[in-house]
Amino acid sequence: MLPEEASVDGLQHLVEHIQDAVAVFELVDGDPIVRGVNEAFIDQFGYSRDAVIDVDLNDRIVPSWLRDEASALDQRTADGEINYRKVHRQTASGLREFLYRGVPYTEADDIVDGYAVYTDLTETTQRERQLKVLNRLLRHNLRNKAAVICGNIDPLLSRIDPAETAAVEAGSDIRKAATALRKLGDEATQINRVLNSDAPAPAVRDVALIVRNVLETFSNRYPSAIVETELPESASVFATSGFHDAVEGLVENAIEHNPADEPRVGVRIAPGPEDGWIDLTVEDDGPIIPAAERDVITGRAEITQTQHGRGLGLWLVKWAVERSGGRLSFEKSDMGGNCVRLRLRTSD
Repeated sequence: MLPEEASVDGLQHLVEHIQDAVAVFELVDGDPIVRGVNEAFIDQFGYSRDAVIDVDLNDRIVPSWLRDEASALDQRTADGEINYRKVHRQTASGLREFLYRGVPYTEADDIVDGYAVYTDLTETTQRERQLKVLNRLLRHNLRNKAAVICGNIDPLLSRIDPAETAAVEAGSDIRKAATALRKLGDEATQINRVLNSDAPAPAVRDVALIVRNVLETFSNRYPSAIVETELPESASVFATSGFHDAVEGLVENAIEHNPADEPRVGVRIAPGPEDGWIDLTVEDDGPIIPAAERDVITGRAEITQTQHGRGLGLWLVKWAVERSGGRLSFEKSDMGGNCVRLRLRTSD
């Protein structure tokens, strides 16, 4: 077998087995006539192979009100241009949204003029839109309602007789719950900023400087905390703009979730297991994060109604690290508590 023939056979094998729907077509008087489809096309569009072979692709999968759009894409293919856009196409069960790539192909003595590749985006797009709506509503309502409760609980408590122990305790519980709700809203806002940054691609940042800025803030906020550090003068890594929030969240959790009068926190930056990586670790001597919660965060366990994590703080850290091209892991601390390790790529 000649190398060229081997390449063609390999391409056909790839097209037949990839999960994206692929239609091979010939342009006849400007219309894309299907000459072949892969198994994924049959599965996703719901038409049998006989129902699409030698048929105008647009007649089969393009609704009448989108025909002009499809014709314009076909003209680009005829002109040798590659198409890349989101489209709606009709399947046997209704409309679905796809990422469409139209790739022209011209060879002498070949009836193939192009490949139409469709990636089904329907569930992904719908879920993204639903989450955006829920995110906006929940963040807005959480913050506003929690602010109303926090603003009114103290005037109410001032009217309660201190001798009414049960009422005083109930009021204290309400204050704690409202404070937690307000913090949840703040964390949701931070996560939204991390995930919807206008510049999500990692850039070179000095993580040692980020850590020092965070610790300076917390030294004033929590003067009783004992913070031990091992930091180089500088450590340039690839990280997103939201990475500062992740470091801040880790240090804050290590202090706030520790019931000790003088919580201990250790923050260290050291070389990773191989060249090109560094490890940022945040350790404490507080209560251990439950294994079930750690497993959900790291992906070793599925999110369920009973296993979803206690808050959004660790999710913020996870997503900020992942968007920075890094990795989050949990270990046992020499201090007796938690050790959260953030592994990042250096800029060298």
